[in-house]
Amino acid sequence: MTTEDASHAEMPPVATAMPSASSVWRLGVGGYLLILGGVCVLAFACQSALVWLWNTWNGVPEYSHGPALPILAGFLLWQQREIFERQEFKGSVVGVLLLVTAGAALLLGTMGGAYTLQQYAFALGVAGLVLSWSGLGPLRQLALPLALLFLMIPQPDFILNNLSTRLQLVSSALGVAVIRLGGISVYLEGNVIDLGSYKLQVVDACAGLRYLFPLMTLGLLIAHFFRATFWKRALVFVASIPVTVVLNSLRIAMIGWMVERWGPAMAEGFLHDFQGWVVFMVSGILLLAFAALLNRIGPSKGRWADVFGVDLPMATPSGVGLKVRPIPGMFWLALVATVAIAVVQFTVPNRPQLVPVAPSLAAFPLELGEWQGKRDWLTPDVLQTLQLDEYFYGTYKDRQGSAVTLYVPYYATQRDRRVVHSPAACLPGNGWRIAESRTVIISGTAIAANRLLISNGEERALVYYWFDQRGRNLTSEWLVKWYLFQDSVVRRRSDGAMVRVMATLGSGESVDAVDARLQAFAALAGNALPRYLPQ
Repeated sequence: MTTEDASHAEMPPVATAMPSASSVWRLGVGGYLLILGGVCVLAFACQSALVWLWNTWNGVPEYSHGPALPILAGFLLWQQREIFERQEFKGSVVGVLLLVTAGAALLLGTMGGAYTLQQYAFALGVAGLVLSWSGLGPLRQLALPLALLFLMIPQPDFILNNLSTRLQLVSSALGVAVIRLGGISVYLEGNVIDLGSYKLQVVDACAGLRYLFPLMTLGLLIAHFFRATFWKRALVFVASIPVTVVLNSLRIAMIGWMVERWGPAMAEGFLHDFQGWVVFMVSGILLLAFAALLNRIGPSKGRWADVFGVDLPMATPSGVGLKVRPIPGMFWLALVATVAIAVVQFTVPNRPQLVPVAPSLAAFPLELGEWQGKRDWLTPDVLQTLQLDEYFYGTYKDRQGSAVTLYVPYYATQRDRRVVHSPAACLPGNGWRIAESRTVIISGTAIAANRLLISNGEERALVYYWFDQRGRNLTSEWLVKWYLFQDSVVRRRSDGAMVRVMATLGSGESVDAVDARLQAFAALAGNALPRYLPQ
């Protein structure tokens, strides 16, 4: 065997037409109607969550690609029609078990007001219907189309917000580095790029998150159509993440250059959106180019036309017999389970959330021991972003004139994207860097708090914060979300607050001295707050 023959012998198999068969399976009209009916019943049971999903697709740019995913899933199924036609579907009890699991998740999600859990329940239910008919034999062909149904569901807000904040900081830092390469003087403070004549704020639209999820989905599809070894395909998918960050940073740098040369109009309106569209298209082209490069590495090389492409199913040859698929018994059982899910969903009494009555935070005292306070107010744009039901924000000073700030946001219900924002995620966006982070106990109390030592240039500050959630003192965001779900189900409550106490370090002032100041004030504030927050 020659070297060239050996090279071709190691190439990954190229998709070819399936061998001819004397007969193929076809789904009858009754089968189509049963599958469609099962999906419709499941969608009817999940209607509130699906309406919310549709609104998210239309209102949150990070998930604007969502409506295309069910269509892509259908296309991938149709693309593999030749394979399915030659497989006998025997059904599987696994599909029924998935439906039962989906029903339990839907019920818990409804009781807990967790739309994300209800949406996953719908996707899991559709997967259960499919597998209850097909069985596990064609699972390899069904894996990606079913995975796309799960990818269309938005991530929980606290994950989305934290990820967006981190991407903003990374994109800002890389963008500023590229701007400076052009000889432009620029200063970075958090996610704000100061060009002197104009301040460019890297908000969610520029964070890269807007492209990350769509580009990861595109990377997954490119990897699927790339007929290469597994490690090459996996690398193409993983590459979508750094490509998004780097290209978005270049976009920020380009906006900075254009603003410096032609003015602030370059960072606004149609031109800003057009630049984003161009970045996404270039990112997709780079992923294709990366796959083409990987194709030239290693012994398993092949012509690009052979290793990458979207194959369409061949027409069924004339003379081939057609057999109507029988309906597996497991699918009938799955249909019964689907109807039962819908009946239970609309039989369980509506359990509206309870909004407890408590004294208003507006009445929180401005005198705490030796501390005298003055109330401050958040700006309208900040209030619109946070969507608070109530808050207290004030500055207190002791007899020596040392100051601390107290901020307490309160939500009567933490649903519909209304959630408490953690300082650990928000402060870096304002230019603060976290130098130390640990948990402490406020002296003289049983209150646990997160302690952050932060810096911004020459300025340093200490922050104590904790979450007051329906009488619970919590320091972990994950526990906040768990108890929010648990209390929504058991206690029908989702109200909650966050307490933040902050003090800057004066010139020559030690960290220990500011720690003592915050401990003393936090003890007074922590003991007073339960009278103004529902417990």
